[in-house]
Amino acid sequence: MEDLATAAALAIGLVALGGYLLGSIPFGLVLTRLAGYGDIRAIGSGNIGATNVLRTGNKPLALAALLLDSGKGAVAVLIAVALFETPMMGVIAGGAAFLGHCFPVWLRFKGGKGVATFLGTMIAAAWPVGLACCATWAVTAAITRTSSLSSLAAAALGPVYALFLADQPRAGLALFCAVLIFIRHKDNIARILAGTEPKIGASKKKG
Repeated sequence: MEDLATAAALAIGLVALGGYLLGSIPFGLVLTRLAGYGDIRAIGSGNIGATNVLRTGNKPLALAALLLDSGKGAVAVLIAVALFETPMMGVIAGGAAFLGHCFPVWLRFKGGKGVATFLGTMIAAAWPVGLACCATWAVTAAITRTSSLSSLAAAALGPVYALFLADQPRAGLALFCAVLIFIRHKDNIARILAGTEPKIGASKKKG
């Protein structure tokens, strides 16, 4: 029994570490530097995510950052499930990838806000939930033209969707991500309430 417990703990640890390292790859920062825009952290909100990459004015680059940031969450989940054949390992890997994006070791734990990685993770962990979150983001963005508000709406409804469309472990994953997304968006929430939050595509140099 002890051997089984040790093996299980080791497997969980490896899945969590692998997910974290994959999630911590700062694609937005890498892409903007390769494209000649310098450090994306000196633009707009200073964030390394796709929304801030869009403030360079390069839409294909922002799309690439979005796909890669969402993809790393999805890949972490899919690899874990494929290796261990249990959705719970996917939950652990997805949560770790999300954590890695928000707090990457390579950037002194100062990463992105995790929305794209959250969406990719949920699509891989429970595709109906992920698609529902994506639809929530898209509808809210179309109405408000505010990325942060759209992200908060998708994150807030994610756990609710998961309770009805998936199960408790994946609802727990969605809740974990949602709490961190709200914490990471605290400044955005203050600007939303003040009516000063930039609209999607707005170009603004970091002050």
